Amino acid sequence: MAVQQRRNSKTRKAKRRTHYKLPQVTLVKCPSCGEFKQPHRVCECGHYEGRKSA
Repeated sequence: MAVQQRRNSKTRKAKRRTHYKLPQVTLVKCPSCGEFKQPHRVCECGHYEGRKSA
């Protein structure tokens, strides 16, 4: 198993962690009520693919 020989600086650690970020959430407008929602999900108004879901 590898053993660390030298301490990493704060800058080096921060450079490595710049890619540890959450992906941006995609939002689309509901065609019936106009509210923003995630794609392929039922809207708060109950519509999906242009029809009212049960």
